[in-house]
Amino acid sequence: MNMGIDGLRLDSAQMAARGYYLSITDFHIIVEIPIGSPDGYYKSHSPAFQYHITYTIEPMLEVFWMADQTQQDTRYKILFPITTPPMPRPPYTDDRTVPEMREFKLYVGIFLHDVELRNITFATGVLTVEESNARGFTVQQHVFANGSSVFSLKVPFDTDVIFKHNPQVLVTTYTLSVVFGFVILPEESSFAHAVKLQASLQDVVLPTLTGTCDQDQFYITVKYGSQGTNFKTMVGGLDLTPELAEAYKFKGNATHGSIEVPYTATSSAFELITANSIRARLAVLVWDPITNWILSDLFLACYFPLTTTRCYPNGTISALAVKVESVPNLDPSWLTLKDQSCMPVSSNDRFAQFIFNADSCGTTRTFFDHYMMYENEIGLYYNAEKGLTHTSPVDPEYRQTVSCYYVVNDTQTIAFHAKSRLYEPKAEISSGQMTVQMRLATDSSYQEFYEAEDYPVKKYLREPLYFEVELVQSTDPHLALILDNCWATLQKEMTSLPSWDIIVASCAYSGDGYATAFSTVSVDDRVSVPSRYKRFSMKMFAFIQEDQVLKHEVYVHCDLVICDTTSPAEGICQGQCANLAVKGTPTQMRRGQSTTSTYQKQISFGPITLNSFQ
Repeated sequence: MNMGIDGLRLDSAQMAARGYYLSITDFHIIVEIPIGSPDGYYKSHSPAFQYHITYTIEPMLEVFWMADQTQQDTRYKILFPITTPPMPRPPYTDDRTVPEMREFKLYVGIFLHDVELRNITFATGVLTVEESNARGFTVQQHVFANGSSVFSLKVPFDTDVIFKHNPQVLVTTYTLSVVFGFVILPEESSFAHAVKLQASLQDVVLPTLTGTCDQDQFYITVKYGSQGTNFKTMVGGLDLTPELAEAYKFKGNATHGSIEVPYTATSSAFELITANSIRARLAVLVWDPITNWILSDLFLACYFPLTTTRCYPNGTISALAVKVESVPNLDPSWLTLKDQSCMPVSSNDRFAQFIFNADSCGTTRTFFDHYMMYENEIGLYYNAEKGLTHTSPVDPEYRQTVSCYYVVNDTQTIAFHAKSRLYEPKAEISSGQMTVQMRLATDSSYQEFYEAEDYPVKKYLREPLYFEVELVQSTDPHLALILDNCWATLQKEMTSLPSWDIIVASCAYSGDGYATAFSTVSVDDRVSVPSRYKRFSMKMFAFIQEDQVLKHEVYVHCDLVICDTTSPAEGICQGQCANLAVKGTPTQMRRGQSTTSTYQKQISFGPITLNSFQ
């Protein structure tokens, strides 16, 4: 027996070199040929538009034998072409993208010599290889020594066929989606291969906002950054719609945009009124509509000229009341003068205009050496008898004093006091001494207290303040805490003047209209020994000196007595406000006279800052 390829006989050395084997059994002659032998060839196919290959070879078998009876030689030759069934060979994709190079780079293969790349489908359409190269998308074929090949493609990030997304504020994710279209020669049968690649790069320059003001308007400029105008703008809580952009005189180019917003626009917020100006604030932000991230924001506050009171020689007075943001629920049409029948002559959601005579609407007149003053007040009043429901006794008042001086047939407008939500106290936790602490509770339940991050805490005139004084760092259940005297000062020093009484001789001071009230302390999850706690409340009050409202930092101080409950109760240790017989200034009498059953401490709390719109 001999074997060969394509009709040519191979000797044993040639067969061994090629990995061919020839053997025989009782019933068969077996020829073994490895697929891929160089004596055969591969061919591409595309059944169901998928890439497959086949291998074809034509072996030869020669058989010689001699008949026993005739002794004659017989020769038989067989030629048998063999082709394998189609074998799937899905193309692979080799992603060699380096994001910092700002381009996608990939390889697709491996294909036989009979495969040709005809076109590439991008997000924007189908391009031939020539058109792709003309667009700057570099397409190349790389042929190996055995005739097979791969195709490469380079696509820059900054082209219209790339989808850009910002999953993080400063990071851009680039996505390339393409479909390669191949044909097999010479049949011109086709198949396709889809590729999707992503790359992320920290290359985002966020937009920035800047602003200035003149006498009438805010001027806002936005620098777009690296993402162009792919963001939304909000002005004063309102989306910058085309209609609003037109109203605010929007102008823009490839890198910047600007708007002009009048300070009276609904987008602005009024913060403060003075005698001849108003402080208005404009909040502007730009945000990503896909992620809802705020990309940049600006809060611009400016003073704008505004005359709110005018005094005319004929005795007519005009006054403009302004709704500031500290009274968000105020309807200016509810405001009246002292005579509550004197309503605004006109109003909208931000202003109320009053015009009245100096001898009407409850206006008062005061004579001085060389002039006289007419004074009235714009306010929001609560009157249960008249059934007014605009406000309630616990609501902050709105007060705006209007004053006119008349001097020798001449008139001038002086400063008025806008007292909308008159005082906004700001409390801070005192460092104090560690054995006792004084804290400000959020409400009368004394379950939650203001923490450092809550400050400044806003409190208003006549709003109650809830104080708790606690004896800490002690596990002795036989100790009791008594508040001897508490007072308020304008300085950190306890002995500074002036001062105002809060608790006197362990009892609530009742010498003014802001009476102090003690609260009972009961056992709960937080309080295990009620005797180590004292709670009192008082309404936020104005500090008055010579008929002037003081706008200073205020400190609260207390003399404390710690009593031994196992000893006979004497004097102040009889209980909070139990020693009613003590007169005068008990603290001064007892200070420095500690006995074995009492221990005196002092604690300060503050400052509480009083703010007034003036």
